[in-house]
Amino acid sequence: MKFGNFLKVFKKALDLEQTPSATIQIESSLRQNLKKQGIVLFFESKKAVSDVTIKDVSEKYQISQDTLRYYERIGVIPKVTRTSGGIRNYQEDDLGWVELAICMRSAGLAVESIIEYVKLSQQGDETIPARLQLLVEQKESLNEQKEKLQKALDKLDYKISRYEIAVKTGKLSWED
Repeated sequence: MKFGNFLKVFKKALDLEQTPSATIQIESSLRQNLKKQGIVLFFESKKAVSDVTIKDVSEKYQISQDTLRYYERIGVIPKVTRTSGGIRNYQEDDLGWVELAICMRSAGLAVESIIEYVKLSQQGDETIPARLQLLVEQKESLNEQKEKLQKALDKLDYKISRYEIAVKTGKLSWED
């Protein structure tokens, strides 16, 4: 069987979207040998994410290494693949989880809700309705916060405009 045909068969045999990154590992010497021959494995991009350390992720996303370790330990992000020496080796899907965690935290989602979302995601497609509900509830909460912030901004704009007029005219007035 030619290598190209092997890849087609191999690709059909695996459902990579449902396979955690830690379960598919190709020995690095085999991977390097294939790359020397110009063969890029189907589940690797030409610019594959590999050997991305916790330091790299910390710098890229402006988040401390301690926070990344904490997020992994409590389940905000799934367990990260490690090298044989125990060093975290972030893959593309790991970076996606980090980005999601940062986004959700900055949107005000509670850590417990993110952990719940991660657990649901890892359970497969049967949890899609529960994940949808979690996200819809968070969006509603954010919209409520947005309305409160807009009211505060409107009040500030009003006060600023009054003070700008006072600077120009020398007289402060709260009447329109």
